This record gives sequence, structure tokens and C-alpha cells, in this order.
Amino acid sequence: MSMAETLKISSQGSGIPLVFIHGWGLNSAVWQPSIEVLKEKFEVITVDLPGFGSNVEHSLSPYTLAKVVTLVQQAVAKPAVYIGWSLGGLVACEIALNYPGKVRALVTVASSPCFVERESWFGIKPDVLALFHRQLAEDTAKTINNFLKIQAMGSPHLRHDIKLLRELVMQFQIPTKATLEDSLQLLETVDHRENLIELSMPFLRMYGKLDGLVPRKAIEAINLLSPESDVVILDKASHAPFISHPEEFHQVLIAWLSPLFE
Repeated sequence: MSMAETLKISSQGSGIPLVFIHGWGLNSAVWQPSIEVLKEKFEVITVDLPGFGSNVEHSLSPYTLAKVVTLVQQAVAKPAVYIGWSLGGLVACEIALNYPGKVRALVTVASSPCFVERESWFGIKPDVLALFHRQLAEDTAKTINNFLKIQAMGSPHLRHDIKLLRELVMQFQIPTKATLEDSLQLLETVDHRENLIELSMPFLRMYGKLDGLVPRKAIEAINLLSPESDVVILDKASHAPFISHPEEFHQVLIAWLSPLFE
């Protein structure tokens, strides 16, 4: 596919546009429960990253953050609030850094400017990511299933969360091994720690206290890197708070967004 072809996006409702960007290995279907709630007040736009969901045919090579960001921003084509979950948070943040005029506000959910553990930085251990790469080489579907379990780990209703995530995600064809490998590289290599201070738009960071992929010590460190941002930690949630605690998640989001656009 050529770069000229735009990504498919979906839009429901009307009002201030909210653009939702999913995480690694999953797709825009994870936002379906959120769309139902939010389309009453907002225009809810969901984007599948290249090679995922409705854009499964849109492969990118090389799979770079710069290309992904250009495509997403072109497809949305108007100023909006960007809400990125996990890897989607890196994408949303990069759009905010590169196209500040297009981002009316930024929300990251269970995301980190640097996902991987580094010297004096808390994150995913490199051997966990190495394991994902090994599993991907053997069985793509199984790797995604295992990843769904990690998303829900620590949630008080683990089984329900995994089942719901799986039902939502499996509405689409699963990504190719190449797409999964390449997009996993983004999680491993992108580092926005030095850039957060440049963000000038309203910025909300939401976390689950029980999240195994974004540890609590990372949240404390990110607070120092982005002192102007707002932070909400959902006590009982893990990596997918909009699935495990939708009411709380939507309340926080609406309460934060409302005064910005009155």
C-alpha cells in the first residue's frame, strides 16, 4: 500500500472530536463500550493503527512512529482531543509534539513516555519483551491471547475483563507477524522523557494502580517530567481501566474535558 492511501477511521456522535488510539496487538474495537457512552456528548473518532483492525491491509515498512503519526493525523484532518492507550499513548504524544495546533488536549491512558526498564527508570523488563518476540515467531494468535491476560492482571474481575477484551478485539482479523514485530519495536525504542516538558496543551494522564506494564514508580517519575499535567490513578484498575472500570474512567474523562470546552 502506498503512503498516499489514508487510514480508515470511524466516527460517531457530534461535538468536540475525541480521537481514540488503541494499544499494541489490539485494535479500535476496544473502545466500543466507550463510544456508546461518549457519543452522546462528543464526536468519537476511533483509529486503527496501520496493520491493525480495519487497516490490517495497510502495512508499513519500515514501521516508524513518524509514518504512523503522519497517517493518523492526515486521516483525522481536524483539530481534536487525542486519547491514546498504552502504545497509543506514544502515538498521541508524538502527534501532540509534532502537530500542536491539531491537538486541543492530550490524554494518555496506562501509558509511559518510555515503556522499557532503563538505568534508573521503571518499566517493562527487557526479558519480557524478548519473550514476546520469541512467542510471536512461533504463534501470533497465542501471543495476543497471552498479552490480553497481561492487560487484565491485577484486575478484581480478571476473567470478565479478558473475555470482554477478547470478544471486542476478535471482531477483526489479527495483524500479521511482521506488523506485530515492527510495532513492538516502537514500544521498545520510543523515548519521550525529555520531550514531555514541551507539551503546551491541557494534558491528562490516567493510570491503573495495579498496572503491571506501567509501574507506580514510573508514574512518580513522569510526574516530575510533566509537572503541568493532570494525573488520575484509578485504585482498582490495571492496564485497561476503560474495560475494567468503565464508569469511573468515563466520569474522570468527561469531568476533565468539560471545563476545557465550555
